[in-house]
Order: sequence, then structure tokens, then C-alpha cells
Amino acid sequence: MFSRSAAIIPQCSQQVRGMATLKMISIRLKSVKNIQKITQSMKMVSAAKYTKAERELKLARPYGIGAQEFYKKAEVKDEEGEKGQLIIAVSSDRGLCGAVHSSIGRIVKNDIAANPNTKVVIVGDKVRNILQRLYAKNIAMVVTEVGRKPAVFGDAALIAQSIINSGIEFSKGKILFNAFRTVVSFRTTEMPLYSQNAVANASKLPVYDSLDSDVIQSYTEFSLASLLFYSMKENATSEQSSRMTAMDNASKNAGEMIDKLTMTFNRTRQAVITRELIEIISGAAALETKN
Repeated sequence: MFSRSAAIIPQCSQQVRGMATLKMISIRLKSVKNIQKITQSMKMVSAAKYTKAERELKLARPYGIGAQEFYKKAEVKDEEGEKGQLIIAVSSDRGLCGAVHSSIGRIVKNDIAANPNTKVVIVGDKVRNILQRLYAKNIAMVVTEVGRKPAVFGDAALIAQSIINSGIEFSKGKILFNAFRTVVSFRTTEMPLYSQNAVANASKLPVYDSLDSDVIQSYTEFSLASLLFYSMKENATSEQSSRMTAMDNASKNAGEMIDKLTMTFNRTRQAVITRELIEIISGAAALETKN
């Protein structure tokens, strides 16, 4: 009696272990399928937002290109002195978009390491999270709630006015953002940024008539808002295209995992069925032999 019980116990434990493995595989398979549904939905949403962002980018490019051309024609140069460096890092508050934010954060870290007298104005919360632990003292301002809705010129104007009102002085400045190239690629780009004194001291500025200090100040404020608006639109388009690509890759990876888990589930289930058949046949053969 006891010997029969001892012989039956391992068989039951094997069956329970097989069923537990099947249940674990089934739970994981279900979770991966749910993840694939989410990534496919995010891809579709990003595709729609990317189409709109690309259309708006074409209208915003003259703002940035026009301001840069004025600086080139007037031969504006960085102001002399040791007032430090100002970096405006343009990102957003949303993730799951590849290396859009980390590429900007990496360049800002290198610039701060090269010149510790650097002040950073961050547009978007993601780059703030990258810099806050080691370079919190270099962060002069953070603008949040960026990326949830398409940027308009009024948003850029408010950011530009906040930077001007903060009284940050700099002899050299630049704006960092991701310039859109194609659906699957972007380029982290920097645009030069000049103070009002640097514009006033430009070598070829006298060729423009009726430029007093008020006009120069007004244009400096407007050009800062224009450059910010342009960089925010470029970065938003790059973000949406990168997120669309990332979600497409995630959906493909989830599909591969589903195929592998399905095959593993079928093999495990077949092994459990085969083992149970062997036990039934062995038991029946043992009873026939006994009789």
C-alpha cells in the first residue's frame, strides 16, 4: 500500500509541474499580446500626429531660416567676455521615442564638462531628468507641459519672454534640438544664439537703416521667439516620427515573442499529453499483467 503511494506521488507532481508551466506560459502570452495591441495603437496615433506635425513644420521653417539668415548677413559674432554660455535644450515631456531626448542630454553634458560656466534652459521634462542628478546647479529654467499639444508661436513667445525677464547674461549661446530629416532619421542640431549687445555690435549692421536700440531689442526678442518656435516644431516632428518607428519595432518584436511563446506552449502541452498517455497505457498494461 505504502509502496504504491510512493510510486504515484512523483507522477502527480510531474503533472502539476507541467500544468503550472502551461499556466505561466499562457499568462505571459496573454500579456505580450496586450502589449502588442498597445504598441500598435500608439503607432497609429503617432502616425496621425506625425502627418500633422510635418505639415506644420513646412509653415514654421521660414521663421527659423529667416532669423539665421539675418545673423549671417549682418555677420553677428559672439560677444567678447566671460559672461558664460547659454544652452536652450528643446525636448518634451513624453518618452518612448528612441534616442530623441538622450542625444540632446548627452551633448549638454559634454558642453557643461567643457565649460562649467554654462547655464541651461530646458524646454521639456525629459532632458531635466537626465541632467538633474549631476548638473542641477547649471539648470537656470525648466519649461514643462511641452509635447502634449502642438506648439504655437505664442508658446515660443512666452518662453522667450521668460528667458529675457530672467536676466540671464551670456557671451555665447546656442539652441539644441533634433532636426527632422526623414521618417526614420533625425539629426541633433545646434543653432547659434546671440545677445542684444552682440547684435548691436555686428560689423554689417549699419547697412540697415533706422536701427536704434529699441528696434534692435524688439528684433532680438522676436528672433529668439522665432528660433524657439522653429526648433520646437522640428523637434516635435522628429519625436513623432521616432515614436512611430519605435512602436513599429516594438510591435514586430512582440509578434516574434508571441510566435516563440506559442510554439513553446504547444510543445509543453504536447509533452504533458504524451506523458499522461504513457501513464495511462503503463497503468493499463500493469493491470493486465497482474490479472
